[in-house]
Amino acid sequence: MQWSDASIGKSLQSGCIDVPVYSYGLYLGCLGEKKKHLILAQNSFRYANGFYDIDYTAIPVDWSLQIRVIKQGEVNEDTANALLRSFLQGNSRTLKRRLRNHDG
Repeated sequence: MQWSDASIGKSLQSGCIDVPVYSYGLYLGCLGEKKKHLILAQNSFRYANGFYDIDYTAIPVDWSLQIRVIKQGEVNEDTANALLRSFLQGNSRTLKRRLRNHDG
């Protein structure tokens, strides 16, 4: 995914406001009550009983410039569901009913 990050305010930017960023990861879904964010799992740590801890990036949808699927189905459906469950359980502020994944 390519997206524009917020300006970091360095003088060497020569007035550049849009800072291009490339992020790669497993797409977990789109969530957010006031502003929708694309959630990419970038590192996953598998613990006992199929529980995962993940490092993720949340990208505001309207900041995205290009989204490209590099390899569809990189993980099987059971693993994808376990990652999603772990993300939702670990984020007490996430509204589970607002989550929308690739199945709609």
